[in-house]
Amino acid sequence: MGILTFTSDYGLSDHYVAAVKGAVYSQLPEARIVDVTHLVSPFDTKEAAYHIRQVFRYFPKGSVHLIGVNADHSDKAPHRLVAFEGHYFVGADNGVFSLILDREPDAVYDINLPYDNDILTFPVLHLLVKVACHLLRGGTPEVIGRKVEGIKRSEPVRPITDADSIRGHIIHVDAFGNLITDITQSLFREIGRGRAYTIRLRLEKHHIKELSTHYHDAEEGRTVALFNTGGLLEVAINGGAPGSGGGVASLLGLTKGDLVLVVFHD
Repeated sequence: MGILTFTSDYGLSDHYVAAVKGAVYSQLPEARIVDVTHLVSPFDTKEAAYHIRQVFRYFPKGSVHLIGVNADHSDKAPHRLVAFEGHYFVGADNGVFSLILDREPDAVYDINLPYDNDILTFPVLHLLVKVACHLLRGGTPEVIGRKVEGIKRSEPVRPITDADSIRGHIIHVDAFGNLITDITQSLFREIGRGRAYTIRLRLEKHHIKELSTHYHDAEEGRTVALFNTGGLLEVAINGGAPGSGGGVASLLGLTKGDLVLVVFHD
């Protein structure tokens, strides 16, 4: 049996996550559920896609990824099952699938199962759990869905480049206050061509002129930049975190959506 991952914007103060897990265990007591995060900003499909994209390939093929963010059905966002590289993704086709995948999916299915009851306000609980459990049992998508072509496209904000610079964006601030950007290592190498560079942040004294391979390359309390396991440029403070000297986000007053500029020079 595959693993079920669960990502939502339900938070941790309400009963919603427990209700979904209980419904899964009622159908499959032997199920294995891994919480990716339930702290996605409300309705933020781009943030949900970021988290799922960073983790899904670490799970074995046959895993099912349940997406409980902006999951209500509409004519523009039907409930769908998407197959990709041996994984299944289940949720509303609101653009989130296109943000997770780096190419076209292997197959897409419109889900044709009925709701458990006439309450339509919680589709993850009353519909999508059944889809996930069917797949975890080894069921085929064709039994519960009609094959269709394509998924809804949602284009992320991308770095702006010219011959000597990259204007990237902060796409996530993690629990340590670290800033994760949309600047990939491959883009950095393509534009930089081995030249010297300056990563310009809000305060000049925190500008960075050398990339590190790990956080402890910098003295404790100093700003450090590196490419993380997802291949994205990250800015952090060695040993810094909210409540423990402060993270770089609070120190520099930067947050999701703000610009990070990399300038290359000879």
